[in-house]
Amino acid sequence: MKYIVAVRALCEFTAKVGDLDLRFTPSPTAQEGIAGHTLVTSRRAADYQTEVSLSGDFGALHVRGRADGYDPTQNQLEEIKTHRGDLARMPDNHRQLHWAQLRIYGWLLCEQLVLQQLRLALVYFDIDSQTETVLTEDATAPILRQFFELHCGRFMVWAEQELVHRNARDAALTKLRFPHADFRPGQRQLAEAVYKANSSGRCLMAQAPTGIGKTIGTLFPLLKACPGEGLDKVFFLAAKTSGRRVALDALDLLTSSAPDLSLRVVELVARDKACEYPDKACHGDSCPLAKGFYDRLPQARSAALQTPMLDRATVREVALAHQVCPYYLSQDLVRWSDVVVGDYNYYFDFGGLLYGLTVANQWRVSVLVDEAHNMIERARKMFTAELEQSQLHSLRLTAPVSLVKPLERLLRSWNALAKEQQEAYQVYPALPQKFLGALQNAIAMIGDYQAQHPTTLDPALQGFYFNLLHFARMAEQFGEHSLFDVTLNGSKARPAALLCLRNVVPAPFLAPCFAAARSTTLFSATLSPWHFYSDTLGLPATAAWVDVAAPFSADQLQVTVARKISTRYQHREASLSPIVALMAQQYEALPGNYLAFFSSYDYLQKVAELFAQEHAHIPHWLQERRMQESERDAFLERFTLNSRGIGFAVLGGSFAEGIDLPGQRLIGAFVATLGLPQINPVNEQIRLRMEAMFGAGYDYTYLYPGLQKVVQAAGRVIRTEQDRGVLHLMDDRFARPEVQALLPEWWIAKPA
Repeated sequence: MKYIVAVRALCEFTAKVGDLDLRFTPSPTAQEGIAGHTLVTSRRAADYQTEVSLSGDFGALHVRGRADGYDPTQNQLEEIKTHRGDLARMPDNHRQLHWAQLRIYGWLLCEQLVLQQLRLALVYFDIDSQTETVLTEDATAPILRQFFELHCGRFMVWAEQELVHRNARDAALTKLRFPHADFRPGQRQLAEAVYKANSSGRCLMAQAPTGIGKTIGTLFPLLKACPGEGLDKVFFLAAKTSGRRVALDALDLLTSSAPDLSLRVVELVARDKACEYPDKACHGDSCPLAKGFYDRLPQARSAALQTPMLDRATVREVALAHQVCPYYLSQDLVRWSDVVVGDYNYYFDFGGLLYGLTVANQWRVSVLVDEAHNMIERARKMFTAELEQSQLHSLRLTAPVSLVKPLERLLRSWNALAKEQQEAYQVYPALPQKFLGALQNAIAMIGDYQAQHPTTLDPALQGFYFNLLHFARMAEQFGEHSLFDVTLNGSKARPAALLCLRNVVPAPFLAPCFAAARSTTLFSATLSPWHFYSDTLGLPATAAWVDVAAPFSADQLQVTVARKISTRYQHREASLSPIVALMAQQYEALPGNYLAFFSSYDYLQKVAELFAQEHAHIPHWLQERRMQESERDAFLERFTLNSRGIGFAVLGGSFAEGIDLPGQRLIGAFVATLGLPQINPVNEQIRLRMEAMFGAGYDYTYLYPGLQKVVQAAGRVIRTEQDRGVLHLMDDRFARPEVQALLPEWWIAKPA
């Protein structure tokens, strides 16, 4: 069995030394890099060859990759690197890595074409000035072969160790048994669907009820599939920290139930949560954990892999013991892991680490997307860009002298756009080209300044710069899937316009991610109707769908529709008294723990105030705005087996999904809304776009997203087959047939 390694991965392992240094950043975006490569190669002769596929062997090592370009007339092999800013400021270890890659490609080409010598050209292309800096060296085949064998030799011990691990992992996974005595009802159906989808290389949408154990029901079949399908890695992606924790617990259960299984699991967390020195910059002259990072990384890497379960705390412990950055250590460990647990953005966002590594290394991966009903809104945010003019007003007062003119030009263009607008909110059919020109100029000038002053850039200016970059990136991708809108929030004398490239349908951005994986399974208790998620997320036409029957019966949950209550905005004040009366009546009839959900904080507070006035003897507590993690924990800790009271929460908030309060910890819920998004100019524009694209504007914009929140919130009540509870749907619209059709089949709603 050969160990397959990409040229870049080989060189990053053997040729990277010295400090971690992010001063020569931000690097060009992926789109800018592709465009730069295309422009450089377009300048070459007609017989110039691009994306030259190369490979070679060294013992048990199979090295492969694609060289950027080869000119057979000049016998010149080129490695093209895009950059911005003064090239002289590029850290030496970056260039050393680039030369290593080029020399490895050089030997592979010599071997493939039986060449005795070759000219190597490292081409640095400045995306701002559109100029090339070419560094060359002439090399003979024996010298290049010696270089290739030197680096392969350095990697060989590690490769042999990895082969042993992979063989042992696959052997143990082949024998892996489900960690419980039996599957829960519905859990086997889910597991079989996941296994079959992966075997056939199809995506899967799996709707499965809360409480059946979806996390382990999806992880187990994928791990079982790894040996037969040749999977390199499994990615478990969650929307929240709680989802990652559940996944890590499930993986710990699986590994502890199989003593022979050594499964490497790494958790990825956000940079701001992993950083030990948030007041320092990421380079050796500032941060002690960046100084000599690559010199100490091999020892830290080896030590980390002695502990299979590499959650956030474990990675931090290992990193600090070897004085390296925990965040970047975890990113390196992804390459040697079997399972990665992280947030959606690590795979689906622009520049996502997991997606980039999958493509670059040609990994065979399968992806699990937990609580996938969150994907639409999360993906929209990933591919939406906003620019706030008030930021620019503030920056002009403190900007360096060399940046005053480009910022003034940007401001003038911004003002012109705002002054031409007649309405407070307006959608434009096309992007403003003059503004984009001024924006690109500002990006180039700030980029040059940052490259020349890497340690003195003001954080506010840097943040604005990143916003400009993201806006420019999204402008390049602008199409029917997005809106360009402008909101005026200033005065005529001092206009302040919020510019937004608003993604409505993330499908075009997500489709390549689905294509790069062997299989992607999106699972949740609320994925109905399936075509809504398939259309908006861009799943392949071959995607499969499974709706796992709930193991619960109608007699477990008493569902009542309050037909005499309307929670429509114009009826909010009139709804307060009947809602309070219904809640108190239910509590007095059956004291216990309840959750009451409302469409907004304002609505929640109005009901809570009246409830406190009229029923002060009934314990109750409220979700507050922007609660800290400790405050959220305290809110949930009120729900005990012996407590009684009502918790007031916001529908769609942190207590409406992802929490587990089985048995007497929660015996009922009140839902005082259909959860429909607010009717406002933005949502109305989204409705029009959805209507144009899918012919179902109202349903796609309002009805489906709203009822998904209702079902998620109500799902907190019945968690096990032993649970019993009540659910009050407090709005007359819940009695409508089109609404009833979107509620779980096992709910039998009765009129109040």
